Amino acid sequence: MGTNIVINVPATSANIGPGFDVMGLSLSLYLTVQARVEPNKPSSLTNITLEYEGQNSSGLSLDPNSNLITRTALYVLACSGIKSFPHPTTVLVNNRIPLGRGLGSSGAAVVAGVLLANAVASLNLTQQRMLDYCLMIEHHPDNVAAALVGGFVASYLIDVDRSGNIPESEADEAEVLRREREQKAAAADETVKLPPDNIGHFLRLGCSPKIKAITIIPQFELATSKARAALPGSYKIQDVVFNLQRLAVLTTALGRETPDPWLIYRAMEDKVHQPYRMHLIPGLPEILATFNPDNTPGLLGICLSGAGPTILALAVSDFDEIAAKIRAVFDRQPNGGIATEHKVLDIVSEGASCVESSL
Repeated sequence: MGTNIVINVPATSANIGPGFDVMGLSLSLYLTVQARVEPNKPSSLTNITLEYEGQNSSGLSLDPNSNLITRTALYVLACSGIKSFPHPTTVLVNNRIPLGRGLGSSGAAVVAGVLLANAVASLNLTQQRMLDYCLMIEHHPDNVAAALVGGFVASYLIDVDRSGNIPESEADEAEVLRREREQKAAAADETVKLPPDNIGHFLRLGCSPKIKAITIIPQFELATSKARAALPGSYKIQDVVFNLQRLAVLTTALGRETPDPWLIYRAMEDKVHQPYRMHLIPGLPEILATFNPDNTPGLLGICLSGAGPTILALAVSDFDEIAAKIRAVFDRQPNGGIATEHKVLDIVSEGASCVESSL
């Protein structure tokens, strides 16, 4: 008898202003992976047939050894001495998270891959151990921690050695070539580096149920590697202190039953990453400088979502009106403006889920 596995992983918004590489929110927009495990089918090298559906699937690889979800799953299995999926498995992916927009699409894929391996091989991994596997591949805990556990999450990461046969969620060209060389060398002696225990640690923070997340999504992609390359190698101490002050306030301010708009607005300001990414996202300087709780009813705070280009606005009312104001800034950019769409999303308390049933 076969097994049907359904995995849902939420989109995430990371940083939330001052919390660079620290904080993340899970949102009501999902990557869904359905796997049909059919032991009576003929076996293949990986035992994986990969299919995609939905609008956010263009250009994604159907090669199990290249696709991030199945590469991740194969890595987790290899760490347990399993070289392929135990039984022939058809993996159908429906991705509703826009790619390369700062909404955690790669982090969601990594989380889905870890859950998939755990399910198909009955590994019985704990949530903490699954986070370890995620963080060997996706090096920023803000996205994967929020996607895995749900809600408003603060996290940190210990330094680990990631050399060897480990998938890479995203890297620049030089890093990809270096990884390929390492992976070929590792494959030659069939060694696989297991994650150390407790790589990442997280804490779920309070978030008022009155708050919704408005995402204004420009219709162009921005690679995380490019956005990170824009950051400086060092910072002024006053800028670091600026962020630490606001981060300390924001972790509590969002959890108040009745959110204080100006307290949150000021606490979502940033001097560590957004100022250095302004040139990558036309309209961002005007958006951050123009809208505030006095001139935009319902608004609590506004920032880049992750590395961008999506804009995240937290609000308690007038959601579509706020989105329209921000989209108008993109509309009037030079050369015909920048096309956008917007989504009003819940901040969901439940993270990734995996449900199994008999076929």
